[in-house]
Amino acid sequence: MHQYSQGKAHTQGHKGIPEGQFEEEHGRKGFFGPVSHLLKDKAPTRWTAIEGPLKPHLYDLVPCQYENGKWNRLLFNSEVVIYSQWNKKTDLNKSKNVLPALRNVDGETLYFVHTGSGKVLTEYGLLKFKVGSYVMIPKSLHHTIIFEEDTQFLIIESLSGMYREPERGMVGRNAFYDLAALGKPNLEELYQFKKDKNVESLEINVRRAGSVTKFTYEECVYDTVAWKGDYFPFTLHIDDMMPMMSHRVHLPPSTHTTFAANGFVVCTFLPRLIETDKDALKVPFYHQNIDYDEVLFYHAGNFFSRDNLHANMMTFHPAGMPHGPHPKAFAAAAANPKTFTDEVAVMIDTQRPLQVDLYIEKTEVNSYWQSWMKK
Repeated sequence: MHQYSQGKAHTQGHKGIPEGQFEEEHGRKGFFGPVSHLLKDKAPTRWTAIEGPLKPHLYDLVPCQYENGKWNRLLFNSEVVIYSQWNKKTDLNKSKNVLPALRNVDGETLYFVHTGSGKVLTEYGLLKFKVGSYVMIPKSLHHTIIFEEDTQFLIIESLSGMYREPERGMVGRNAFYDLAALGKPNLEELYQFKKDKNVESLEINVRRAGSVTKFTYEECVYDTVAWKGDYFPFTLHIDDMMPMMSHRVHLPPSTHTTFAANGFVVCTFLPRLIETDKDALKVPFYHQNIDYDEVLFYHAGNFFSRDNLHANMMTFHPAGMPHGPHPKAFAAAAANPKTFTDEVAVMIDTQRPLQVDLYIEKTEVNSYWQSWMKK
């Protein structure tokens, strides 16, 4: 396709927007495909009423009532399920600590550590995690999690394919994160930990098709003495990610893709410098979700593009509706210009429509759709 324009258009997206006008991006394939930028006299979020299910949603997970260790389903479709899980600190003060293992046969399990820290026992070795870690457990690998303090996970389960590296294109293999930064499982540390804490797992609880099957053994199921290959669990911490950015113009969210899977991507938004050109847009741009539903989990920091948000909230913007920064964000950027962002958030963009579980319907902030309207 070739570019075409009408009217007096700007020559670079997110830059040189005339005073008093608003830019709206129409893009396909989640910012990877054909794209156009429209200049308008009014923001595309100037609705006065929304009737029907296609509206923006905000959920506050802070007051949720958690059962220790339970996977609480939040949003789901046939390719991905998003859960929240709260876990009590593991008691290892017994003379012998027998802990069950979990094996997920339904899909790949990606844990994001919102709060807490601990260790993961796997057949491949021991992994360590802390606040801001991703822990990726491939399909059908059993594991036991030791919580060194109370911990909350955001869990992203891929049902129809493996997690993989995003396409890095012309920026090369080291962009965003270097594969050398992945936390690898360590067999020596596994056996040392088992010995020091007198820990063993004699049961494997296998999740499959909505039910759990328990396998019981006479000896510990973590008995690997050696392994090789490219199929193994790992960790990745936000401190080891180097956000791709331009000092001159705002880059699209796809730049921050951390993991790709069949039917969805996982992105990580991290602190970064704000664009320095005077005519550059200093807040995220208005855009439509044409092909993707968008979920954003707010982990930490100051979420400058949204009003009245705090950590452990989650927004859900279905495909087919425009959205972008709240009016307050523009005013704040003009009145008190910042040189950097200090927010951390996890985004899940899905090709298939997501359904909302009853578990979080009661946590919805029902006035959220009105937050773009003039006060």
